[in-house]
Amino acid sequence: MLRQERLNRICEVVETDGLATVAALSRQLGVSQMTIRRDLQELDAHGFLRRTHGGALPPERHRGLIEPPVLERMQENAELKRLLGRATADRILPSEAIFLGSGTTTLAVAQALAAHPKTLTVFTNALTIANALAAIREITLVVVGGFLRRSELSLVGHLAEAAVRDIRVDRVIMGMRGIDPEKGLTSDYIQELKTDQAILGMGGSVIIVADHTKFGHVATSRTAPVEAASLIITDDRAPRPLVEAIQARGVEVILVGDSGGGPEAA
Repeated sequence: MLRQERLNRICEVVETDGLATVAALSRQLGVSQMTIRRDLQELDAHGFLRRTHGGALPPERHRGLIEPPVLERMQENAELKRLLGRATADRILPSEAIFLGSGTTTLAVAQALAAHPKTLTVFTNALTIANALAAIREITLVVVGGFLRRSELSLVGHLAEAAVRDIRVDRVIMGMRGIDPEKGLTSDYIQELKTDQAILGMGGSVIIVADHTKFGHVATSRTAPVEAASLIITDDRAPRPLVEAIQARGVEVILVGDSGGGPEAA
């Protein structure tokens, strides 16, 4: 098992079980207890878990750069997310197969699709999105299974990764914690890193939908270079120098006016 895979698995065990001991992780992952202790120290330093005597617990809420749970974030910038969701949904064509990743802005995309249904096939690993689309008859809904990440209500880990590798879609639509022309697309959640990377490899165009606060932010885990995105949809408060630097790398950027204006190319 590669080191990154081991760190991902440790985070999965801690979040799923609520507690993990050094001895149990050593047996399960086939490495020494000393190696596990070093891994736990590193993950604790980045806020992915809380190191305790003899093991680890899930991270304390709101620690460091860790985002609040998805249910707490739903009302943050709700109107702006609605505008971004509508702008993104408008670009999806009837009969397409798409993947909607987890997050509150991608949930806004699902809600826009629910309000104005199209004949689509939608794959997702997010329970919030599945719930938003479950009653829409025009949409064939496929939920990708995996380990439940309770704070995000998403399904992650090697089961999800194996599933998405066998799926091809026309568009992948994801949110992202950090967007930077140099540092790329980044996330704070190491346990989702491999899942997100597998999703980005599903084929078709990749749309990143995120508000202006994500620009210039660099989170702890690099998911992909910014060029992995075909299109970024954001609002018109995104910093222009960063937008222009991203465009210079060949990525299309659409700015949505949050004062009532429609989307426009940056």
